[in-house]
Amino acid sequence: MREATGHGPPKLPLMHIVRYRRGQDGTPGVGVRDDGVVRELPVPSVAALLRERVADLRALLGAPGDVVEDARLLAPVDGATEVWAAGVTYLRSREARMEESSEADIYGRVYEAARPELFFKSAAWRVVVDGEPVAIRADSGLDVPEPELALVVNRFGEIAGYLVCNDMSSRAIEGENPLYLPQAKVYAGACALSAGIRPVWEVNGADLAVAVRVTRDGVAVWSGTTSTARLKRPFAELVDYLFRADHFPDGAVLSTGTGLAPAMDFTLQPADVVTIAIDGIGELTNPVVVGKEHFEHQRPGIEVESRP
Repeated sequence: MREATGHGPPKLPLMHIVRYRRGQDGTPGVGVRDDGVVRELPVPSVAALLRERVADLRALLGAPGDVVEDARLLAPVDGATEVWAAGVTYLRSREARMEESSEADIYGRVYEAARPELFFKSAAWRVVVDGEPVAIRADSGLDVPEPELALVVNRFGEIAGYLVCNDMSSRAIEGENPLYLPQAKVYAGACALSAGIRPVWEVNGADLAVAVRVTRDGVAVWSGTTSTARLKRPFAELVDYLFRADHFPDGAVLSTGTGLAPAMDFTLQPADVVTIAIDGIGELTNPVVVGKEHFEHQRPGIEVESRP
């Protein structure tokens, strides 16, 4: 399987940390995927990896074990790892929030403030992976994907790697009242992550091209590009605020906010397909559904498989 960059020709495969389930016996595991081949690591979970220093993690990844045959990829988070997100970190996201909101000045102030906007996004077991559906709420009439680079952070607050994130959002609900943010952002099918973690020592996350495309009946109805270089806040600052007043014993994923937002006359519809690509990190593709009923199978300890 080749990793795509933007929406151009595919490039050579990249190394990723992955979670998988063996196709033959269903045994779960953690491994390194390189050149399309998954090799096992001697750890029980990604959470266990995020209990290690980055230097120790790098040494462990340098000596993977046997090839895993017929590995089916799972969500790249497990255990007590939480997914958090940052908001209003790009000028475009500031403008978009101000366009939609009845309290527009709040977003202008938080963009300029010393303290960033951070919010809880998902427990590990609720995360959707590449190929699985993302959702729009049945009680929202204005919904968008939010393409973002996500930081994978260990328990020491060190950035260990990167993921592609789709931080699904109801613009209608958040726009009605900023205090409705949790309902606009946290619901079944609202958080999608790419299947593999790109190690931090393999890529510079400070200037990566981010691209999004939404297709409807095979036709692109919205697309855009930006760069992580346009982020207002450094990665280290976002991580520092996340770790200031809480412990993350199994690490955390922190999505860094979006620099891409469509005009107010665009909304996702059922059966749309959202594709997000970040150069050097990977690609994430998800069809769109409406409502929580599509996620009744999600339970703690129940793994959701990505497409082969």
